[in-house]
Amino acid sequence: MVTQEPPHRALGLTDDELDAIVEVLGREPNFLELSCYGVMWSEHCSYKSSRLHLRRLPTTGERVLVGPGENAGVIDAGDGIAVAVRIESHNHPSAIEPYQGAATGVGGILRDVFTMGARPLAVMDPLFFGPPDDARQRWLVEGVVAGVSGYGNSVGVPTVGGELTFDPTYTGNPLVNVLCAGALPVSRLVLGIASGPGNLAVLLGSTTGRDGIGGVSVLASAGFGAEAADAAKRPSVQVGDPYEEKRLIEACLALLDAGLVVGIQDLGGAGLICATSETAARGGVGMDVDVRAVPLREAGMDPAEIMTSESQERMLAIVTPESWGAVAALCARWEVRATVVGRVRGAESDAAGRTVGWLRVRDGLDGPVLAEMPAASLADEAPLYDRPRREPAGLAARWADEPDPAALVDPAADLAALLVDPAWVYRQYDSQLFLNTVVGPGRDASLLRLGGPGLPASERGLGLTTDSNPRWCALDPARGVALTLVESVANLACVGATPQAVVNCLNFGNPEHPEVMWQLSETVDGLAEACRAYDLPVIGGNVSLYNESRGVDIDPTPVLGVLGLVDQVVAPPPGWALRADDAVVLVGSRRAAGAVPFPLAGTAWAALHGARGGRPVLPDYAASRAASAFVAAEVAAVTAGEDRGLHGVHDVAGGGLAVALAEMAVVAGVGVRVALAEPAELFSEHPGRFVVATSDAAGLLARARAAGVDAEVLGTAGGDRISVGPLDVALAPLATRRDRALPEALDLA
Repeated sequence: MVTQEPPHRALGLTDDELDAIVEVLGREPNFLELSCYGVMWSEHCSYKSSRLHLRRLPTTGERVLVGPGENAGVIDAGDGIAVAVRIESHNHPSAIEPYQGAATGVGGILRDVFTMGARPLAVMDPLFFGPPDDARQRWLVEGVVAGVSGYGNSVGVPTVGGELTFDPTYTGNPLVNVLCAGALPVSRLVLGIASGPGNLAVLLGSTTGRDGIGGVSVLASAGFGAEAADAAKRPSVQVGDPYEEKRLIEACLALLDAGLVVGIQDLGGAGLICATSETAARGGVGMDVDVRAVPLREAGMDPAEIMTSESQERMLAIVTPESWGAVAALCARWEVRATVVGRVRGAESDAAGRTVGWLRVRDGLDGPVLAEMPAASLADEAPLYDRPRREPAGLAARWADEPDPAALVDPAADLAALLVDPAWVYRQYDSQLFLNTVVGPGRDASLLRLGGPGLPASERGLGLTTDSNPRWCALDPARGVALTLVESVANLACVGATPQAVVNCLNFGNPEHPEVMWQLSETVDGLAEACRAYDLPVIGGNVSLYNESRGVDIDPTPVLGVLGLVDQVVAPPPGWALRADDAVVLVGSRRAAGAVPFPLAGTAWAALHGARGGRPVLPDYAASRAASAFVAAEVAAVTAGEDRGLHGVHDVAGGGLAVALAEMAVVAGVGVRVALAEPAELFSEHPGRFVVATSDAAGLLARARAAGVDAEVLGTAGGDRISVGPLDVALAPLATRRDRALPEALDLA
């Protein structure tokens, strides 16, 4: 005999959560109400396993205009300009349908930004896959990259950077994270708040279909299992239309400029029920929603499908009745559908005398009530779980298993294996749309001009970087994420930017596994410590859980997006150039703090040799912050038009000093000769160090001494070979190998 699963369990709700809903409503919920709670109380929408920990992050700062809790974080960039930034994941949809999963990930993050009143200026895409020698991984890579480029290029927003990581931990569960930054006049900033009883809720954009039902709110709240079961999830993946999105962007910004909008919210995870309940809850009001007024693209959709569909390219605007005619006319001019689907109601008293903003789903705006729920119970009052945490078994033994430097017997072969140019990926992206891009993909960080149409005049620049290091975080999540932030700040310094704010995308396995919750908690603590050391607020983020396949969790993968500002951009930063006879200077602490001066634990070299033990170094915040500030000032002088003899700047990151020097050499076509303290220095990784090529070493060293920053000449540029300690290799074949490595690995050469 086959027993049917109870409806609440089929919708992802536990028995205890059903009891909580009954207590909220004072009665048994109907199926429509259960469906609404099912998506709103999912991990993706409610953060019920992570909210407790995220509270420990610093979120305030002098420049912060909007912090966590809104669609995007916003900072004051000066000159009357604000910058909105957001990072999100679209991991599970992309694993099932890579093109549409990645494309709609881009579309969703764009809406998060322009709903704040900002014009999206740039996208970045950190991507993580299993080893590329597997045919399915190659299919995923090609589909995801095509989805990012197909949507971003078509909608007209440049993709200016990102990451590409291959590791066995992602074989069953790839990660697709997307960041977007946009700019707006400070005066145009708008929030997703419903207010003013009698105001209208207007649905803008595309029609609603079944292609997104459940979508990320369901897919992101369960892992992967059998292939047949995963294939059944394919209809839940949203389908994007970048041309509709482009019209929607222009129409929404025009509505805001005309002062026709009281509040605005995008329809992302959980669709219409999310947008209506969140805007009502923020405003402390109620809302009636006419489920029959919603324009549909498929016949026969029931109210639960309509309210929870995650069909793309839709926004909810709150407007006054007096403005409705002008709103409709403006939307018609942009060929954007605009439909009144609801009305704001004042808060009411319930039977217990409490003030409640009721969200009522109706059949007709004044018709029968199909569902009645307190808006705040959907948006703000999901269960909060303090899940069990447990340190992974054998952690101490793993930390003690340091990689053996004696394995460093063929540094030339190791360098060739580590030197991979991701150009195949970013050449598919248009990185020059708007012509604001000063430094695009392929460098330490991206740099954009902040001026442009609709913005106050300014010579300021916006630096952006996304960074992660799952090798470090697999060994020690707290140290790993802290070191990642150190690297992010160093990357920004290479384009002259001073860091201002952080957003994070925290990718983890199943939160029901105590080891995963330990990883998440440790990561939050490590990030909080590092942000306080740098005086950086976390202004938004995303937590992606249940990244597991057949019971195997991914390694903890926190991705950091860090935003920096440059006061004046009238010339490009130095880049990775080398000139013959330049002095090659190392800025920053040459040796790591701790017992091992040149540690190999968690390095790309160690992973290459299958050495997955040891413990990453402790971050040296004081030294790395001082070095980054010094380099940022040196580069900012160049972007302001000053000639200091700086020809090249590159931070020492993945692959260590050998990879940093080799990348500069192959890009410039100029060799380098450098002496080392010991062979392990070739591939050792501790962030906060820089390679600087300069024709005025004496001046650079003097300025470093005055700033209290370590700096020393390692060698000189010139010739046609890379000679670094025991490593000696011809430049030309290494450059060829670097160019061909990724296309050959993906079987595209």
